[in-house]
Amino acid sequence: MTSPKNGDPPTDAHQASSLPQRTAKPYEPFEGASGLLFEQAMAQTRMAICLTDPNQDDDPIIFCNAAFEELTGYTSKEILGRNCRFLQGPKSDPRQVAKMRDAIRDEDVAVFEILNYRKDGSTFWNALHLGPIYDTDGKLKYFFGSQWDVTDIHEARAEERHAKAMAREVSHRLKNVFAVIGGIVNITGRAMDARPVSKKINDRIQALGRSYEPTLDDAFMGTIEVGQAIRAVLQPYDPEGDRIHCTGDTVRTEPNAISAIGLTLHELATNATKYGALSSDTGRIDVSWRHDTDRHDRATLVVDWKEQGGPGVSGEPQSTGTGFNIARTLLTHSHGFLDTTWEPDGLRVQISLPLAR
Repeated sequence: MTSPKNGDPPTDAHQASSLPQRTAKPYEPFEGASGLLFEQAMAQTRMAICLTDPNQDDDPIIFCNAAFEELTGYTSKEILGRNCRFLQGPKSDPRQVAKMRDAIRDEDVAVFEILNYRKDGSTFWNALHLGPIYDTDGKLKYFFGSQWDVTDIHEARAEERHAKAMAREVSHRLKNVFAVIGGIVNITGRAMDARPVSKKINDRIQALGRSYEPTLDDAFMGTIEVGQAIRAVLQPYDPEGDRIHCTGDTVRTEPNAISAIGLTLHELATNATKYGALSSDTGRIDVSWRHDTDRHDRATLVVDWKEQGGPGVSGEPQSTGTGFNIARTLLTHSHGFLDTTWEPDGLRVQISLPLAR
């Protein structure tokens, strides 16, 4: 079909129309009413189709439909009698050509993706499906080939690969930025004899870094998976993996939402380690997330935090500390809310963050 013989290199499509026309044995129509219907279907379908005759020298094309002519830019007179390799050119992958050769030799049904050339020299990515057709005696009669222009799909894949590569580069640079900021904070803390303060600041910087790190690879899609970011932020507070239980479906949200959510969860986990469920051996925390609507009926990302099994709670403390104030400030800037309830068995928190889309 499109496979060259050993030692026969692909023909440059720019020169294909000037090649001498080969003479092939005429196509023999299929017999009976079913054969007539098959031929009409092949002729009228928008899928580009051709038949080749492997019993003739060089397996020439002996039938093509109008869609094949439209796809390649050649007329049937220029197509019939030639091996399909005339659609190949300098950038056609020889590995795919070799695979086609093997499939034809073994009479296999196979699908390939190869760069082909039109008569005007332009290229298209061709998803080629080929397979054998046998007569009633089981003898190989034709090879059937259908062509589908998948250039748009192929380009989309290339763009996706490029976007992922860029995301990985951004991830690498972002880690460096967090590391530099952390170094500056540490140096400043030592110079000002304020190491406890610098440690608290660095803890928050690292929490932000953890929330972004596992999600940048798919940020090119415009959204990121919430669960990945939440688990990354909370993992250092539950190294054994049995104190913080995360539940939620594959909710995705905007990248900008992650900084506020990540830092808020860091503050909650830090508080739980000092005063709440994580300060005792029996405490645990349940974290869940979902898309919902908030008190203003806006599309919202909701994260629920529930502590239990820790020290008893007699009511809301007089002061909730700097961490809670930072979290509330971040959420307020994003028009979100941090609702807290101190119940006897532990703290309950609901984080609500409206979504722009």
